[in-house]
Amino acid sequence: MCAIEISPAISTERLLLRGPVANDADRLTLLAGDIGVAGMVSSMPHPYGRADAEAWLARMQKADWDRDAVFAIEHHAFGLVGMVGVTHRHGPRPELGYWLGRPFWNRGYATEAARGVLTWVKRDWRKRVVVAGHFTDNPASGAVLCKAGFLYTGDVELRPCLARGGAEVPTRMMVWLA
Repeated sequence: MCAIEISPAISTERLLLRGPVANDADRLTLLAGDIGVAGMVSSMPHPYGRADAEAWLARMQKADWDRDAVFAIEHHAFGLVGMVGVTHRHGPRPELGYWLGRPFWNRGYATEAARGVLTWVKRDWRKRVVVAGHFTDNPASGAVLCKAGFLYTGDVELRPCLARGGAEVPTRMMVWLA
């Protein structure tokens, strides 16, 4: 008998959300190597090199999709444009996180990907509450989350940012209720 691990795939109007694979390393290195991207994500170092991408992709291959689901955001014409996921790293409630490479900002891809993942979380995980946050100096991310249906909680947490040398950055917390 053979057991094959299959990661979920989500299709949206313009995107395919799929499990990250080893072949994503070059593109991941290119897009995540931008300080404008890494500086707005808590767990991404800067500089971000090929070894970082390979190590991260290896961790994703071992991920438990029942607890932590991370999807590569793939555009049919542009290929890999970013990542989106829902994890339990910061507590019992699932938390949405995402990033896009700079060439793909302001096109609605982040909102589309977030909505796709939230639909999947509701349907497959049967979760009705998801949290998210954005650094206070990244209001564009707050706009994405609002368009995806999140509401501000009024809470501000300090979250470390590896790309900013581990500095704790004020993070506005939000909640999505299905």
